[in-house]
Amino acid sequence: MMILEKYSFGTGDRFGQEGKAQLRALMKAADDGVEISAVWNKSHREHTIIGTEPGSVRREANSAVGALGWGKSYYVDADHINLNTVDLFIESSDFFTIDVADFIGKSCGWDLLEEFTDRYEDYLGELKIEGIDEVFPVTVPTLEVIGVKFLLAVREAGRIYRRIVDVKGKGNFITEISMDETDKPQSPLEMFFILGMLADEGVAVQTIAPKFTGRFNKGVDYVGDAGKFAIEFEQDLAVINSAVKKFDLSGNLKLSIHSGSDKFSIYPVINKAIRKFDAGLHVKTAGTTWLEEVIGLAAGGGAGLLMAKGIYAEAIAKKDELCRPYANVIDIDENNLPGVDEVNGWSSEQFVNALRHDQSCEEYNRDFRQLLHVAYKIAAELGSDYIDMLGKYEDVVAKNVTENIYERHLKPIFID
Repeated sequence: MMILEKYSFGTGDRFGQEGKAQLRALMKAADDGVEISAVWNKSHREHTIIGTEPGSVRREANSAVGALGWGKSYYVDADHINLNTVDLFIESSDFFTIDVADFIGKSCGWDLLEEFTDRYEDYLGELKIEGIDEVFPVTVPTLEVIGVKFLLAVREAGRIYRRIVDVKGKGNFITEISMDETDKPQSPLEMFFILGMLADEGVAVQTIAPKFTGRFNKGVDYVGDAGKFAIEFEQDLAVINSAVKKFDLSGNLKLSIHSGSDKFSIYPVINKAIRKFDAGLHVKTAGTTWLEEVIGLAAGGGAGLLMAKGIYAEAIAKKDELCRPYANVIDIDENNLPGVDEVNGWSSEQFVNALRHDQSCEEYNRDFRQLLHVAYKIAAELGSDYIDMLGKYEDVVAKNVTENIYERHLKPIFID
């Protein structure tokens, strides 16, 4: 059976050019004595916008691994797939992030609900989960509320999982369940029974991405109460430990943090918690590499800087179109976006300082960064001109990609 290692890191790469640079960051972590598996992820939406196909991610991963002699495990993640898109990814992927958020809260029907409450009647009374001080009262109405909210979503996960099994065979891929793109965090009690439902469906889940409190906006720091996040995160770890024993789930079941890139203020919390519970962790990044490409082009000066400025000018002109698909995961203050004429007058240093996520830098502009984060469509429209420019500035771009992943992400989460 394919087993995901204790620590894994999902590296999104919009244009498929930075596989080696990304892998070098994981190799540096290995030099520090921490083994982190590589997971290349790309969603159907990203493939559609850029004009690529899922097999390109497998080719990039294989090429990087071969070029650098990576002898450890690596995976290709079909990111946020559903029943309509899964077939596109089955051949090339061995890691599937099954997204069922759209089914949360949709009625499953009375018969299924009654079957669910009957199945878990042994838990009626008070539920104590080791590692959590709170005792959770469980009543029939409690179970009914949980069933109404999550049962249909879990059954959909089962349908998608079995579709993958039909093609790839059981045990030949990693399964992640994504429930993060919803309005409210799941409570510990809800998480407990969600994992029970997944066991009932026969889903061999190895990672689960719940919704956490606060905002996980694309490309910028966590927005919310880090103390509250710490409580939720530790409670979820405790629930997983309990559910693994109660429901005979995979012993390596771990939490997954989606849009995990750049959430610097909660990295110490995560690091402390996984050490406290001796827990595994999967982190999925989103767009970090693309932004480092733009930073690298700007830092290179000359034609690279001109292209970076041109991408921003187009992004301003198409701001509403670019932001619409990401409306729930960005918060851009338009008043804080610099004008095109101003940006055109910037030096390489000014552009880099505005874009690079260094909150100690007075010139850093989180709104500028968020807009460019969703502007990769502009680069895609440049086609080979953009890819050729990455090749021209390969050294500086690759250096930025590697250092960003290693210094700003892997070290504070897994090493320091």
